Amino acid sequence: MDQILLQILNGLDKGSAYALIALGLTLIFGTLGVVNFAHGALFMIGAFCAVTLQRILNISTVTIDPTKTDFLGNPATIKTPVVETWFGPEMGASIIDWSVPLAILFAIPIMAAVGFIMERGLIKHFYKRPHADQILVTFGLAIVLQEVIKAFYGANPIPTPAPEAFRGSFDFGTYLGYEANAIIYPYWRMVYFAFSAVIIAAVFAFLQFTTFGMVVRAGMADRETVGLLGINIDKRFTIMFAIAACVAGLAGVMYAPINSPNYHMGMDFLVLSFVVVVVGGMGSLPGAVLAGFMLGILEAFASMNQVKAIFPGIDQIIIYLVAIIIILTRPRGLMGRRGVMEE
Repeated sequence: MDQILLQILNGLDKGSAYALIALGLTLIFGTLGVVNFAHGALFMIGAFCAVTLQRILNISTVTIDPTKTDFLGNPATIKTPVVETWFGPEMGASIIDWSVPLAILFAIPIMAAVGFIMERGLIKHFYKRPHADQILVTFGLAIVLQEVIKAFYGANPIPTPAPEAFRGSFDFGTYLGYEANAIIYPYWRMVYFAFSAVIIAAVFAFLQFTTFGMVVRAGMADRETVGLLGINIDKRFTIMFAIAACVAGLAGVMYAPINSPNYHMGMDFLVLSFVVVVVGGMGSLPGAVLAGFMLGILEAFASMNQVKAIFPGIDQIIIYLVAIIIILTRPRGLMGRRGVMEE
């Protein structure tokens, strides 16, 4: 039982990332009808927003301390982060320690701007083009963004630690009455799951209970009729693209301590997130979230040593096997809408 609970926790962790990325993908497809293969790159950019803020906060002034020497006998140089100079040693050190959560505020305007520029500068020219054209151009854009990140940050993963308060692990075993250390789970992964739940709930609440969201949902159902009512639906869809970019970016920011950011992490999640969208049903937001968590939990169980001993390599293909089965039995996915990508 303890192993089952541990894999459920692992699955919720992976499913949170899948669901957030797939949610943004579905928002873009549902509003604009665009298959955006650059969405994984938005996730990557979000992770590097956390890296960038961490580097900014660690910018230091260098002073010479003649009372101390290094191993060569030269006067020692002391580096003092500028934030510690401005806010004091304790407050400055705390700001640096909490750089990842603070990167949320840093990333939101950046990701909104990236989404706006991407939609206005490129995507809008492919609204009425075939999906194959959209895939090719957005995939090309993803490669360009990936190489830009590689040029500025290098090819190696960049460790981006979580705040010290969340670097430990929680002993679920003791809490649930099992043996001590039977179920150990990192605090930050639980934070990521809670953060994902909040973002997903906020997106659904925004679409369901605000006037802006209601108009967007109406536009998703019948764009031409909403336009005839005098509503600038294109402007609202551009805003939704920026919101989808923010969702992907925030997912990347909070994922940085779990998986050290690297230039190809967007591509690593891209294919899986599209599988999640297809399984959930193209254009279905609840389907994307449901499929994300479902496939995350299945992948976690497939990665157990007991399972891999019977089916070697099953953890690498389980998501695709499930996708094949679901598409064969339910061609529109779990919660897909009639007529979506069926032309």
